[in-house]
Amino acid sequence: MPMSAAEIEALIKASLPDAQVTVEDLRGDGDHYAATVVSAAFKGKSRVQQHQMVYAALQGRMGGALHALALQTSPPQD
Repeated sequence: MPMSAAEIEALIKASLPDAQVTVEDLRGDGDHYAATVVSAAFKGKSRVQQHQMVYAALQGRMGGALHALALQTSPPQD
């Protein structure tokens, strides 16, 4: 069963409460999304670590309910 953009955003914000999250359904099929996530929790972390934090927030749904997620992550700009 596909996920909605709102579900993805809610899962990320539950794990990263300060995050600014933008989610876009790329194909309109509920399976292919792009997300931009900005969180202070990413400060000092590599891009890979940042992405791992977002994938962890999705609680195992990647590859199942969520087929593809193109991520852009960063800490807030001062």
